[in-house]
Amino acid sequence: MLGNFKYSNSTRLYFGDNSLKFLAEELKAYGPVVLLTYGSGSIKRNGIYNQVTDILGKAGKQIVELPGVMPNPTVEKLYEGAKL
Repeated sequence: MLGNFKYSNSTRLYFGDNSLKFLAEELKAYGPVVLLTYGSGSIKRNGIYNQVTDILGKAGKQIVELPGVMPNPTVEKLYEGAKL
């Protein structure tokens, strides 16, 4: 153990065909910049990328992208995202 600590991971997940409709409301709780991370590009091929970026744009969010995130990302990929 690394000593005494408290860990809290409050995450809200939506599942189902209509789950994307909740994104605009969720965005209100966050700042003006969104880090959009994704893998090899299936997000663009299946159309969800355009849907998400459209919602982000309408919400006035600045999008910073980190493509090429692999399963079990390396610490180097993590640092790349942190730099952004």
